Amino acid sequence: MKKFVILIPTYNDWKSVNKLLNEIDQQISEWKGEVSVMIVNDASTEEKPKEKINLKNIKTICVMNIKKNQGHARCYATGLKFLFEKKDFDYVILMDGDGEDRPEELDLIFKKSIEKPKTVITADRIKRSEGFLFQLMYLSHKILTYIFTGKLIKFGNYSCLPKEKVAQLIKEASIWSSFSGSVTKIISDRASIPSTRGKRYFGPSKMNFFNLLIHSFSIIAVFKYTVAVRSVLFLIFYLFFVSSNLSIITLFPVLIVMIFLFLVFRVSQRENIEELNRSLHNISSVDDLNSFNDR
Repeated sequence: MKKFVILIPTYNDWKSVNKLLNEIDQQISEWKGEVSVMIVNDASTEEKPKEKINLKNIKTICVMNIKKNQGHARCYATGLKFLFEKKDFDYVILMDGDGEDRPEELDLIFKKSIEKPKTVITADRIKRSEGFLFQLMYLSHKILTYIFTGKLIKFGNYSCLPKEKVAQLIKEASIWSSFSGSVTKIISDRASIPSTRGKRYFGPSKMNFFNLLIHSFSIIAVFKYTVAVRSVLFLIFYLFFVSSNLSIITLFPVLIVMIFLFLVFRVSQRENIEELNRSLHNISSVDDLNSFNDR
């Protein structure tokens, strides 16, 4: 029987996590596998709810408490490193805790993992739930990423990783900054399921324009040397064609590309293998909440 761990980071959103746990418990009722949940508490200032959760199918739930807030990407990286070094499992499913990664799609991920047991399964977005303006900005992010990296990345964090792929990822500095960028860079053996981005269970989405900008640059920065080569080639060809008509206007695109390249390399400094290797020191405790099956 295969052992699955669902890894869920959260920050001050316990109400959503509790709802998600109940949804997960229903979705996995027919799985022929053992399912546990690890919640990464990213230094939440709100207290965890103390009431007991009555679940039938999730075997165990534990909460990893982070000392200092570090953001979703680093919570995933810390969780993966902890699981690989401390726990027995066959697969890890990464899942946001607010409902935007829909639990209804877990069964598709499970079936695909059985069909392709050594392959990373990603939930590729075919539909989003945000407004028109945000979707337009997100499309721009995807196009920009493709132009400068040559990679069309349709997935976020929602995915299923075999243990041997976790071993590869936790050696990669870039996972400290971008999960999807790192998976795209180092793992070619991937399959996907179609995914619709859900709506948050409670409250507005935390993905605003600034966060989307950081998210976009973090992915692109994983491929910074490819970006540098493509940028230089663009500048060479562009300057060749405008060389006879140089002006402030014609040189403006050159300035934009140079600023863009500077920001990419600046954001790439978020990648840090030393911090990743020390990440378990930022864990204050791991609380096993107990078994939820009455056996």
